[in-house]
Amino acid sequence: MKPLLACLLLLAATLAAASSPPGLPGAERWHLLGQGEMRWFGLRLYQASLWSGAESFALEQPFALTLTYARSIPSARIVEASMDELRRLGTNDEAKLARWRAWMEQAFPDVREGDSITGVSLPAGRVQFWSAGRLRADIPDADFARAFFAIWLDPRTREPALRARLLGLP
Repeated sequence: MKPLLACLLLLAATLAAASSPPGLPGAERWHLLGQGEMRWFGLRLYQASLWSGAESFALEQPFALTLTYARSIPSARIVEASMDELRRLGTNDEAKLARWRAWMEQAFPDVREGDSITGVSLPAGRVQFWSAGRLRADIPDADFARAFFAIWLDPRTREPALRARLLGLP
């Protein structure tokens, strides 16, 4: 009977771990909507996973995007790549971009293989960034929230196949 109990406890722990984004504390229940890999010239950069507090995706509902890195990348490179995408998607207000850069520099640590950063979109346009179980930034800016998550979720994303996988589209 003891081996059965141990197996059931292990299964329960595995299911509980799979019900929330990595590195995000709390007892909230999240639903994994989709996931996929980001590659650059064939090199795997990260695994992206989209989570929702509801059973389906809606920008108005809380959701979380987790990037689990496949290689070491310095914080400055993550910030610069994000800035490039924000500009590409149409943000051209340099004062706003400077403010957003400062927030991202606070939010994004240097990462090593296996590290995760989770961005959580909350009601009223608030964004939280979590890494290693620690809140790194809490940003109350709806424009930033929309623009940042558009990097992956907007139809104009640089990676439409990854967007489709995240959203569970055919």
